[in-house]
Amino acid sequence: MPKLPDKHGHFGLYGGRYVAETLMPALLELEEVYCQCRRDSTFKRELRALQRDYIGRPTPLTFAARLTERLGGAKIYLKREDLCHTGAHKINNTIGQALLAKRMGKERLIAETGAGQHGVATATVAALLGFSCEVFMGREDTVRQAPNVFRMRLLGATLREVISGSQTLKDAMNEALRDWITHVAHTFYVIGTVAGPHPYPMLVRDFQSVIGRETKKQIVRHEGRLPDYLIACVGGGSNALGLFAPFLLETAVHMVAVEAGGLGAGRNAASMANGYAGVLHGSKTYVLQDETGQIAATHSLAPGLDYPGVGPELSYWNDQQRIRCVTVQDAHAVEGMRLLAETEGIIPALESAHAVAYAATLVPQLPATAIVVINVSGRGDKDLQSVASFLGENAL
Repeated sequence: MPKLPDKHGHFGLYGGRYVAETLMPALLELEEVYCQCRRDSTFKRELRALQRDYIGRPTPLTFAARLTERLGGAKIYLKREDLCHTGAHKINNTIGQALLAKRMGKERLIAETGAGQHGVATATVAALLGFSCEVFMGREDTVRQAPNVFRMRLLGATLREVISGSQTLKDAMNEALRDWITHVAHTFYVIGTVAGPHPYPMLVRDFQSVIGRETKKQIVRHEGRLPDYLIACVGGGSNALGLFAPFLLETAVHMVAVEAGGLGAGRNAASMANGYAGVLHGSKTYVLQDETGQIAATHSLAPGLDYPGVGPELSYWNDQQRIRCVTVQDAHAVEGMRLLAETEGIIPALESAHAVAYAATLVPQLPATAIVVINVSGRGDKDLQSVASFLGENAL
């Protein structure tokens, strides 16, 4: 398999830098600094110390005994990113990018957020390391993720409510990019997923790959061998690629990327399943778009998956058939949340519940000797009111 990305930031046909000329110096500087830090023992030592003492790594790989019994078939393990500080995998990436920002002498962090977890994680590391912080969030997401809005403000961040477009993640990222162009000299843009212009897809993948590296060691300790299946939800794709990347050369390990099927045809956020190649937020990738190239409206009950594109590296591996893309609709994701809660006492984020829901269809078809790992990318506290409303109940 090729070493990716190439020197121009391409994953085969995908990736690259499709940005305003004013951002090129900042991207080139970031690439240079990151390449230095990858080899710098002091940087790596500082990052490992924060992962251990602040994030709480390694996160457990938990055998889901009752879920395994309920479904029959394969043995199920859960990679517990919901136990990271702030409640999701996002902080693996934000803490790495904040250390880069410190190396570069930046004073201000900005971020986009949909589910609010990336915004919370960025606000958290800004408070920890002494940056000012502004987070861009679509108005629709501020309503359905109100607890995370309060958390960001409590952490000292300024929330910039975005009222353009669909008022969701895509629009928040548009506004963050516009802000960065204006304030690039003293501002660092902490992108929350494996998307955006090079080098972001590479560096976010690398910071999130701690998930897969830990999983590889832990499953061998538990079972004496690698798993047969890895399952993770995909919006932009950082939790999925973080799990998958260390296993890409392990051809016997099947990898399943679960996209948001939303409400079905025309009302979903399944970019790999329903999109085609285009340019979005600075890179070429699979994009949901109409016949004229206009970005299509998306829908998912899970705001972290409500995005019309996917990371360019995932687009590449999808084309190579190294990963398999499937979709799960809102109603089934809610059932996935309920299933994990009832069997294991773990309430997953709606995003992660998509992976659980797909596992519920796959696992019964597998032999009892098979091993499946589901990435529980975050906890579901933030989604309780949305799910209650979806079910016609009141969470309060």
